[in-house]
Amino acid sequence: MNIKITEILYQWGLEEREIKQIYDTAWQVGDDYVLKVYHDVEMLERNLRILQILSEMTIPVGEIVLTRSHERYAAYDDIFCFLSKKLPGKNVVQINDVEKIAVKMGEIIADLHIAFQKCESEDVFWNNSLLEEMNGWVKNNFEKNHWSYIDKEAYEGTVSRLESVYDQLPVQLIHRDVHFGNFLFADGEFCGYIDFDLSQRNIRIFDLCYFLLGLLSEEEKLGITQEQWFEMVKNVFTGYGSKLELSVAEKRAVPYVMECIELLFVAYFEEIQDVRCAQNAFEIYEFVKRQENRIQKFM
Repeated sequence: MNIKITEILYQWGLEEREIKQIYDTAWQVGDDYVLKVYHDVEMLERNLRILQILSEMTIPVGEIVLTRSHERYAAYDDIFCFLSKKLPGKNVVQINDVEKIAVKMGEIIADLHIAFQKCESEDVFWNNSLLEEMNGWVKNNFEKNHWSYIDKEAYEGTVSRLESVYDQLPVQLIHRDVHFGNFLFADGEFCGYIDFDLSQRNIRIFDLCYFLLGLLSEEEKLGITQEQWFEMVKNVFTGYGSKLELSVAEKRAVPYVMECIELLFVAYFEEIQDVRCAQNAFEIYEFVKRQENRIQKFM
């Protein structure tokens, strides 16, 4: 693959630069650029459109670099690539000040949602529904695998609680993959957003719930305890609420959304036969279910 990447970089005149793979689909080029590789050209074009819109709104995202023939991306065999300027900063790998980073992340997610609201007139973004996923492929996967993690009645009870408030939850363009790996910081200050591959229209609290669940799955790596996680729940929503007000229905729905996200992960990991990750997701689901009342007190 590195040979392909070097040949692709000729289209930007950067074939002599040192390359280093930094993600499954991304290579750092020298010290100044990042090359992102796709097999789905529609996903690439959607990401480019988001980057363009956010850049025009002075939201910190990687600036797209045109090829030598002034194209936004290059095609090579069965892959498509675009090049962007490398943003400063690094991912958060350990949390030292729980309250500060939680409030900051709430504000950062809110700022992105405010910017995304101004993109709503665009027709390049696809609509998705967590509830439809729960009633569709997620349920089908559990049925196919004979309800080996959760019984059908418990599953339907969880989904029905989400369904009871779902029509009241605001829908907009969201990031859909909010974790520390996609947010860059330098000296405690936020530097930029990356990776909009999964961006879609969905319930907006999905991003907040997804982020907080990710902290639970990586609590040991990040150096936080479960008690600190509850503090982060409170402070993430405090930070978000300082910029965007959540509705009563959204606050009520938070644990239900969290539970359904984890069941979605259980179904996905079970399908690809990743037993460890499926079990971890189910344990987080059970934890959230036990802590519903406590979580809602922070809303």
